[in-house]
Amino acid sequence: MNQSFSDIEVICVNDGSKDGSKELIEAYMRSNPRIMLINQANQGVSMARNIGLQAASGDYIGFVDADDTIDATMYDTLYRAAVEGDCDAVITNLECELEGCKVTTKFPFPLGIVLMRDYIEREIMTYFLKSDQLNMVCNKLYKRVKIEKYDVTFPKNVSLGEDGIFNMRFFKHATRIIYIDYSGYNYREVMGSATRNILEKDYFQRALEVYELDISDLYTSSDIDSIKFKQLRSYKLISSVIANINMYLKASKDLSLRKRLRYVNGMIRNPDVREALPYYYHEASGTLSRYERFIAEMIRRKSLLGLYCATTYSKLRNT
Repeated sequence: MNQSFSDIEVICVNDGSKDGSKELIEAYMRSNPRIMLINQANQGVSMARNIGLQAASGDYIGFVDADDTIDATMYDTLYRAAVEGDCDAVITNLECELEGCKVTTKFPFPLGIVLMRDYIEREIMTYFLKSDQLNMVCNKLYKRVKIEKYDVTFPKNVSLGEDGIFNMRFFKHATRIIYIDYSGYNYREVMGSATRNILEKDYFQRALEVYELDISDLYTSSDIDSIKFKQLRSYKLISSVIANINMYLKASKDLSLRKRLRYVNGMIRNPDVREALPYYYHEASGTLSRYERFIAEMIRRKSLLGLYCATTYSKLRNT
């Protein structure tokens, strides 16, 4: 409601919340006709966003998650960039608050110029295969008619990576986009949230689901050859495994050491991980830090002791 851009509709999808959100939004609605409330039984983030997409009538669509905040000028800034460049989408930087520390994520794309179809196919679509960094929908603006024309939706029954699938489906058809050096979306990771609760969320299983998901319809042989496709997806899987190893072995209170080691052991011995490792080495050649090279080597050797010692040293060094 504090956005400097006033020609805006705010669609709130109440996905079975139990914390008084419904009543709070209803109170705001009484004084602001721009707010629309849709109530439904809990169906998950993908279904909630798809319901919001169906209700949207604006020229462009943005997403804001419940835990996060946006700067007052965000949608004014993104909308102007989209209209001036006649763009299908706008990408911005992402500012995250990770356990009290602010981190800004930037992307290796040209700034402030319209990027055309050939660049999108060559760089943007391959980036989605290789990294999770660009997955989030909240730091972007999308042209609604493009979403409707190509029936772009969030996938059902995908517990992690639904943002990435949506983006691949959208950018497959985008012809003009722009990346701007701006950070208006403030993403918070807090203990207990869906992205940090290691007691309840099986992050490795979710990474496997993304790895095994059939997205061949989104990438044709003219876009990328099958070997490169495998290398990029393998890079993403092993990167997720390394992130999980750091998260589980550096945790000190949530799980016993025995359970954490058992979980990590299951990851590094998984057949998909063993298959992906050679492709990961090929794609990552020359880009890994000494720590990353050591972790990857310990995964190759299936060495729990080596992984535990490396993550413990890293934790102590950064304390």
